Amino acid sequence: MTVETTSSPKKRILSGMRPTGKLHLGNYYGALYNWVKLQKNYECFYFVADWHALTTEYEEAGKIRDYIPEMLMDWLAAGLDPEQSTLFVQSALPEHAELYLIFGMFTPVPWLERNPTYKDQVVELSHKDLATYGFLGYPVLQAADILMYKAHGVPVGVDQVPHVEMTREIARRFNHFYQPIFPEPEALLTEVPKLTGTDGRKMSKSYDNCIYLSDSLEVVAKKVQGMITDTQRPFRKDPGEPDRCLAFPFHRLNLPTEKLEEIVVECRAAKLGCVDCKKMLSEALLANLAPIQERRHYYENHPEEVKEILLAGNAKARKTARRTMAEVREAIAFNLDFQLWP
Repeated sequence: MTVETTSSPKKRILSGMRPTGKLHLGNYYGALYNWVKLQKNYECFYFVADWHALTTEYEEAGKIRDYIPEMLMDWLAAGLDPEQSTLFVQSALPEHAELYLIFGMFTPVPWLERNPTYKDQVVELSHKDLATYGFLGYPVLQAADILMYKAHGVPVGVDQVPHVEMTREIARRFNHFYQPIFPEPEALLTEVPKLTGTDGRKMSKSYDNCIYLSDSLEVVAKKVQGMITDTQRPFRKDPGEPDRCLAFPFHRLNLPTEKLEEIVVECRAAKLGCVDCKKMLSEALLANLAPIQERRHYYENHPEEVKEILLAGNAKARKTARRTMAEVREAIAFNLDFQLWP
């Protein structure tokens, strides 16, 4: 028997995002911007990973629900097209939980304990109690999310490659024990820009150093002007170095190459001051965010349309999930029709 693949002429990809707060520029350039480009060449499934959010935010579960429509509006505003991509909420499809349960029955615990991302997050989120079954097993839930749709690829940064490799291992293990149902997805490596917050630390809502997609253009401009730049250039007359400037990565994402080259030359020659440089960045960033802001305002004023998009995406994803789970139950011989019993 051979592994059944999707019938679409386009290869299928899947990715998700945790609804733990408003989306900021780090989320946009780190994932969402790439998602928008991928939907032109792939059959895309993008989901709101609310169960994944619960692994770390279980004490404030109510907030997760509130963030879902906000995040979906950011997705639509950024350019995700429900005609090209299936947008859905993870918890709306109990099939994900069922496949997660089945995979958990045969996934070795040492695989999870060796996960480098698990170790890193335990340290990074040391203020939270993450000694939970759910947090240890979240890569198994990720595998269920990906394999449910028999995705050919998963767009990730280098740090997420171990998760995709574990998904491949789980697919191989299932196919070996039962039937070869699942293809082994590839990691679609994406270059994730290293963006810090406005204060030079990691961009995080807990640090209050984010530029959000939902910020007004006036707020964006004010935050850009307050950004830390080259800490080793105390005076305007001193030569600067763009490579150590904390604002320069934003320039790379918002300005054309020829303008970047001009900034580098003038900064190093002390002909361009940080205030003027940030003004230039602010103008470019506002120009790029303006259409996103305009679309977001539209969806804010049409919440029923957002709801309809989500319900339609849930229904479309559910059709695929139900087909996959029918195959899985057949493979593990859990498809008995109890009505046939006397």
